[in-house]
Amino acid sequence: MQLWFIPILPLVGFLLNGIFGKRLSKPAINAIAVGSVVLSFLWVVKTLNALGVFSGGLEESYKEHYYTWIQSGALNISVDFAIDRLTAVMLMVVTGVGALIHIYAVGYMAHEGGYYRFFAYLNLFMFFMLILVLGANFLLLFVGWEGVGLCSYLLIGFYFLEKFATDAGNKAFIVNRIGDFGFALAIFLVGIHFGTLDFGTVFAQVRNMPVEATSGIFTAISLLLLVGATGKSAQIPLYVWLPDAMAGPTPVSALIHAATMVTAGVYMIARTSQIYLHSTWALDIVAIVGLLTAFVAATIGLAQNDIKKVFAYSTVSQLGYMFVGLGTGAFSAGIFHLMTHAFFKALLFLGAGSVIHALSGEQDLRHMGGLRKHIPITFATLMCAGVAIAGVPPFSGYHSKDMILEAAYQHAPWMYWVGVFTAGMTAFYVFRALFLCFFGEYRGHHHPHESPAVMWMPLAVLAALSLGGGYINVPKFLEPLFPLAEGGAEPWLTYVSVAAGLGGIALAYLFYVVSPGLPESLANSFKGLHTLLYNKYFVDEFYDATVVEPVVDGSRQLLWRVGDARLIDGIANGIGTTARGIGGILRRGQSGYIRNYAAWVLAGTILAIAYIGFMGASR
Repeated sequence: MQLWFIPILPLVGFLLNGIFGKRLSKPAINAIAVGSVVLSFLWVVKTLNALGVFSGGLEESYKEHYYTWIQSGALNISVDFAIDRLTAVMLMVVTGVGALIHIYAVGYMAHEGGYYRFFAYLNLFMFFMLILVLGANFLLLFVGWEGVGLCSYLLIGFYFLEKFATDAGNKAFIVNRIGDFGFALAIFLVGIHFGTLDFGTVFAQVRNMPVEATSGIFTAISLLLLVGATGKSAQIPLYVWLPDAMAGPTPVSALIHAATMVTAGVYMIARTSQIYLHSTWALDIVAIVGLLTAFVAATIGLAQNDIKKVFAYSTVSQLGYMFVGLGTGAFSAGIFHLMTHAFFKALLFLGAGSVIHALSGEQDLRHMGGLRKHIPITFATLMCAGVAIAGVPPFSGYHSKDMILEAAYQHAPWMYWVGVFTAGMTAFYVFRALFLCFFGEYRGHHHPHESPAVMWMPLAVLAALSLGGGYINVPKFLEPLFPLAEGGAEPWLTYVSVAAGLGGIALAYLFYVVSPGLPESLANSFKGLHTLLYNKYFVDEFYDATVVEPVVDGSRQLLWRVGDARLIDGIANGIGTTARGIGGILRRGQSGYIRNYAAWVLAGTILAIAYIGFMGASR
């Protein structure tokens, strides 16, 4: 099947644009960057069709071996790619949505500097993301994992002349390294305990082992993997990098921070589900982390005014929903929501980019309003994304989110109720952004204009997927990997969750269309709460005070002033001073006067005679 062809095409695009892009025309750069990803998508479709995926095949994993990478004793790590049904879903999402975002970026980045560099980085990201998805062992997955982290750093900090962009890139890189340390430890534990890093071999051994009643090796591995997942998928406590990542160009937000990279943690937990199923305690931690993240991020999203920041916190919240699905054992529901979220969240970010493009860079919702008359295509497509994420039936978010909420209720009813309340907040803050943007009177200073076709056509495709994507029966497709729970859920669970979403939309309409002065009045009445939410619970300030500043001060006072200036410099300078002192003493014997040399010879002779006489007397 030549699976290697899927990631190699974007890599070729990266090399061509990265090496020769400065001398190429924009049409040539576009043809290389977009064409490589579109061809990769077509090769995925061809491969999946050959494996019988579209006709219900691929019951077992298909694997290709290329060469042995590391051979040390009994440990043998190969470069192998594999496709099963989970991989098939991820490949379609990554290459399909990725191709649409590449096409959109042609229009969005048309007047930006570093054009070839942007598309080179974007292609490199696609290469590493595909390595992550196709890798048949933990180490190859980790290579892709680190690669997308590198590309995220490069793309977030794309506007490197701006300090806010470089700070955001550094923040993303450092926070993710914390998570990656946990992931690396998990891989070491897997290698030590199972003697291999191959997924198939490890999971075959795990199936024959008992489920842990208390803590043990599976719990340790699962929790370390979760540390990695919280970093990459922006969950508490490592979520703080993702909102700041909006400093990068909007296509980056759509591709990396909505549809692909941030879902890597969700994919990784689903991929290692056999390990998690042997530690129910670890699964509970996954669900609680996800639910807490979903709730906290949704509350922060209520008070943000930057349109991209609103959708960024929405991403954090929706990723939390996916973790709830995984943690309650509904792995297929979590992956289903990963797919539908890729559709409507990529659309929300690209739509936000279309608004920003229309307003010549304006991102503050308070300087928008009435734009539905000026950019009707952007308005229509964003409304499709809004009803999808709000869980309005029969659109895509309704299908996947309700499956997660039903699994949460079966696991613990209190989780369901927190999830429903969060769903209501999600509908409220998304439609708050849409109403502030498209309704009322225009409050800005620019002359709005609709985006070119190269930008709105991907919006239209994503709008269609956002509306109808829920009918792609991913849970049924994944049943060979993740068996579905038997028995149907209570109908009232769906009624309540749908009512919460519709209620959130109605409340947003009341606040921002019918009575636009009401939000400010409430903000003044509950000023302390509004300040807390607007400042994101002061978590960044807390991390600065408890982690960043102590590390910086400790580095300055201890490592620099004591370790570097006093110890290292002291040793180096002390050696020099000592050598200089000894040299000064010896220098006096090299005066250049013959009588001084004669005196030294005489003194030396007397000492030698005295020594010889002393030694003779002692015998």
